[in-house]
Amino acid sequence: MKEYMLLIRNEIDHQATWSGDQHSRFLKQCEEYIGDLTKKGKLKSAQPLVREGKLISGSQGNWKESAFNESREVIVGYYHILAEDIDDAIAITKGNPEFQFGKTARVEVRPIKTGEEATRFVYPTPKTSQ
Repeated sequence: MKEYMLLIRNEIDHQATWSGDQHSRFLKQCEEYIGDLTKKGKLKSAQPLVREGKLISGSQGNWKESAFNESREVIVGYYHILAEDIDDAIAITKGNPEFQFGKTARVEVRPIKTGEEATRFVYPTPKTSQ
């Protein structure tokens, strides 16, 4: 199995007009999606991101801090998954509840580099607290 990061992108205020019931249904669908991935052994971690933060750029002595939401679209969460290949990762992505509850979601599917061939360095992996 290979590791992939699914970066969930959406408009920062995409849930602003949702009713409490719609928000509850969305959260329940997310819990079911996470549960299904966990049962299949395909989930390493998943978390939503709070809608605040800073974007840091520049270099030593010349740092710039700006709003992380300079555009309407932001990363609202991520899933760190295991998949056979990119096609399997894409199939897993298509089941994400973000697509069922709105029209502005986009998910960036990215393979994770787990090590460096040239130096044989292996990147550390997150510890799970389950």
